[in-house]
Amino acid sequence: MTLHLAVALSGDSFAAGDWITQVGQADDAGLDLVTFDDAFGRHGPDAVLVASLVAPLTRHVGLVPVATTTHTEPFHLSTSLATLDHISRGRAGWQVRVSPDPASASLLGRRSSLPVETLIGEAADAVEVVRRLWDSWEDDAIIKDVATGRFIDRDKLHYIDFEGEHFSVKGPSIVPRSPQGQPVVAALAHAPEVWDHLDADLFFITPSDADDAARKVRQIGPSKKIFADITIGGISDAASFTGTQTQLADLIQNWWTVSGVDGFRLRISDISEISETVAELRHRGLFRTSDQKTLRERLGLPVAVNRYAQEASVA
Repeated sequence: MTLHLAVALSGDSFAAGDWITQVGQADDAGLDLVTFDDAFGRHGPDAVLVASLVAPLTRHVGLVPVATTTHTEPFHLSTSLATLDHISRGRAGWQVRVSPDPASASLLGRRSSLPVETLIGEAADAVEVVRRLWDSWEDDAIIKDVATGRFIDRDKLHYIDFEGEHFSVKGPSIVPRSPQGQPVVAALAHAPEVWDHLDADLFFITPSDADDAARKVRQIGPSKKIFADITIGGISDAASFTGTQTQLADLIQNWWTVSGVDGFRLRISDISEISETVAELRHRGLFRTSDQKTLRERLGLPVAVNRYAQEASVA
């Protein structure tokens, strides 16, 4: 088994070329995925749109933008992320985030800020709605039957009929089922209320050292993919590293051996900051570029079975 490598990009440039260059370098390096930071009120472009910009210009790297659930309707999230999966040919993901900031609530003007616990509950509902909408088209719903003039088999489109505390959504989606069926759902997990409530495939954790990472891996459990965050220079909620790129490779090897994490997400300002580290990890046989086409396959996630097609086959 080899480790997974990801980078977190948080730039605020509105120049398309800056993003194309950085993500292109991650793609050329064979990294597993790139995340794009975002928040309401932040100076910078929309993360989903940036991911959509670079999708046709890359061939390998997974594209995982942050999109908040606090002030965004899940129907809109499902369509934009499914579209990203289509244009990237199965390399899309979604980093779920909540926004407790009162300034953000004031910016939108829709409602006042809410406690984090309430927002996480709302996010859990939003993830469920989005996942159901992604399943609301079966894989073979589009038939393009010229003889009968039927473009869609309406029996293969499904109302999700979600009624929850925070949302009421009938569906179906307006976007056909995407290549992965279910793009990869990720979340930054600082505490149990995140991994206990959010139906994510991948969790980013912020341990202080290898032993702390191992504790978090045991708490989250073996059914989820877990990446440890490391900040290259600077101060953040994640462990901060200052040293040579070879020393960073040493740290990654040690943490990976001791903790049981599946991979690492390196928070950087420029891809060149880790080019030697990636080369060194390849030399040690710890990292290699996956030949899998979709992000789900690359991360070793199971095939996303359509719940409604499954229900129909049982009936």
